[in-house]
Amino acid sequence: MALTINTNLAAISAQHSLTNATSSLNSSIQKMTTGFKINTASDDAAGYAVATKMETNLNAVSVAQSNTELGSSLLSTVEQNYGLISDHLQRIRDLTEQAANGTYSTDSLNAIKSEIGQRLDEIDRVTNSCEYNGIYLLNGTSDPATDGIDLQVGITSSTNSVINLKKELFESTLSSSLTWATSDTVKDTDGNTVDLSAITTKADFADACSAQGADGTAGANQMLAVIDNALNNITERTTDVGVYQNRVDSAADALTVQSDNLTSSLSTVRDTDVASESSKYISAQILQQASATLLTTANQTPSIALNLI
Repeated sequence: MALTINTNLAAISAQHSLTNATSSLNSSIQKMTTGFKINTASDDAAGYAVATKMETNLNAVSVAQSNTELGSSLLSTVEQNYGLISDHLQRIRDLTEQAANGTYSTDSLNAIKSEIGQRLDEIDRVTNSCEYNGIYLLNGTSDPATDGIDLQVGITSSTNSVINLKKELFESTLSSSLTWATSDTVKDTDGNTVDLSAITTKADFADACSAQGADGTAGANQMLAVIDNALNNITERTTDVGVYQNRVDSAADALTVQSDNLTSSLSTVRDTDVASESSKYISAQILQQASATLLTTANQTPSIALNLI
């Protein structure tokens, strides 16, 4: 190789090596300090696209998990209110059965009628107070009573990502809706038709539950069938709530598995292997130091030409 002054090929080569070593060193530092081996699309264009999609899905899974928690809480709210209403209906039934016995005085029957009236009022109060996040669930006037409620428990727009809580869960539980407004007539336990057309208010209902019926007119004995129908209605709804609760819990478990798998996959694609990267860092550091030393030597080479003059 010729000895030249204007063009120092050795120095140029050393500079390239120093630049490359420094670039590798900086890249390793970034990857180890951020914990990500893909920090920009230029690091790995395909990997960057895959990681971005996985992050989107992972965020979606997190939202879906929150949705399942809210759905589960809503179902618990409904079930608890059903429990309260069922307790009141059961007490009304007990009082009505007492009144049907025929051993109670007028004062006792009036006391029974009064408590039944209070229980009916409380059923209506519970019904009108049952709400979740501003949605009234049991008074029969809000959207759930018409369309049910859709729980978004998946990350796609398909029907597989939705659990629809059927509208029957949210039909009115007002005392009138559960009892006398269901029909003008009802069959008693003996199969006889009982006329309920005269019952239009809670006071009428309480009167019937504490009176002796005759000739097909609703009285305490006949009203037991009406109350049993109401209790069965609430029991069936409570059972359905349990079924839906199991579905929501299953969806939550599936989302947990999906989240774990996505997290693992995202880590494989995006996260830095610190052990491997630290080895690259040490290698780049050695090359940088060697290149800097050799560049110093190469820069001194043209001065040898002075010895020939």
